[in-house]
Amino acid sequence: MRRSITTSVALLLVLCVALPAFAQDNAALTQKAINELKLSFKLDDGNRALMNAITNSDTRDLAYNRELFIQHDDLFDHKIETKGITNQKSSGRCWLFAGFNIMRPTVMKNFNIAEFEFSENHLFFWDKLEKANMFLEAIIETRSTEIDDRELQTLLSDPVPDGGWWNYVVDLIEKYGAVPKDVSPETKNSSNTRRMNQLLNKMARSCAVELRAMAAAGKDEAALRERKMGMLKGFYRVLALHLGVPPEEFTWRYEDKEAKIHEIKHTPKSFYKDAVGVDLKDYVTLFDHAAHDYDRYYRIKYCRNMPDASDMSFINVEAQKLREYAYASVLKGDPVWFAADVGKENDVENGIMATGMYDYNSLTGIDAGLTKTDRILYRHSTPNHAMVFIGVDSKKDKPVKWLVENSWGTDRGNKGLWSMYNCWFDEYVFTVIVHKKYVPKNVLALLDTEPTVLPAWDPMRSAFDK
Repeated sequence: MRRSITTSVALLLVLCVALPAFAQDNAALTQKAINELKLSFKLDDGNRALMNAITNSDTRDLAYNRELFIQHDDLFDHKIETKGITNQKSSGRCWLFAGFNIMRPTVMKNFNIAEFEFSENHLFFWDKLEKANMFLEAIIETRSTEIDDRELQTLLSDPVPDGGWWNYVVDLIEKYGAVPKDVSPETKNSSNTRRMNQLLNKMARSCAVELRAMAAAGKDEAALRERKMGMLKGFYRVLALHLGVPPEEFTWRYEDKEAKIHEIKHTPKSFYKDAVGVDLKDYVTLFDHAAHDYDRYYRIKYCRNMPDASDMSFINVEAQKLREYAYASVLKGDPVWFAADVGKENDVENGIMATGMYDYNSLTGIDAGLTKTDRILYRHSTPNHAMVFIGVDSKKDKPVKWLVENSWGTDRGNKGLWSMYNCWFDEYVFTVIVHKKYVPKNVLALLDTEPTVLPAWDPMRSAFDK
């Protein structure tokens, strides 16, 4: 009996040693596997011509779908009257630019002016300060978790980012109001945020180290918050030096379309009330988050820029419904804030968003197709840019393509505008913001249900908040 057991143990040990080696032989690129790969590609005349072309060219140029380009036109049967293209330059403030851009037509109408732009710099200052506070509060909240905790690592990845969502715009305006651009103009660092962000993020992580060390030493929450206040003074100083001091009161002088000059004294809050006067909480956030069940209400943890605000919540519906609600809004003259994966199938030079714009399949012979669900789950497609719908081209009372106002200046696209086809909308648009009057009551009723909470690393939060 002993001999049988000993023999079995010996065999088991042999298997345990052999199995990893066997697995490695099958997993590794052995010489046999390499030879097979080499034989799979024959450098014949056709492949040689392709290799010569691709190695000496930008593949986007070679894959460009000329037939689709020829079929395209820039005509739209419904346009919202607005003027001027904004430019976020080298910053991640698209969400803020888009937020203000849906309000500009109302300001131009209310003041009878030909052109207008809000100060993005004004709210950017407060957004950065609020995000610093939000991060420090999250560090206090997670002070007892292990440093490699996934949620904590998500927070540490970009403590004071540029990016944001529609709910960030709403909360900032409610608290800090808004001002015209000439009251708080752009600075070198608001237009190019990289250096400032490097400093802010280093400061934030240094503060995190100190707060967690205080907590480990037994300091209570009150002591941590007292120290946090001292840290925030440092953030305020750095932001003031880079962006200027935000105005508390100002006098706005402007000229209307009749060449009459007006002069009005305001605070940021009173200016927003007079200039726009719309309750932004009447707008609804709708997503096509294909990785989760539709017709459900969701909330994403830590998807906010203020500790005293609510995390972003949304109703999840299919892309067809997003188009339906956006179409109703644009037809009534109300611009629509939306977020999409702007890097996919986008002809930046001509301002065309259409699936098949770049035909890599025909160029390489490789079909790497993915569904919208798979692109989300496997981190290939994310909502990384916010823009505004300001027009639509329709056929038989259905949208065919959309007129998009971007915030990249006039040198890109069709003088700053893009044409988006329905096929691109369905694949790459993830969220739209519309007034609740354009959403059916049965869909709005989902707002009264308990939201399913998604983690901080959900693709819809972590991808865009940069």
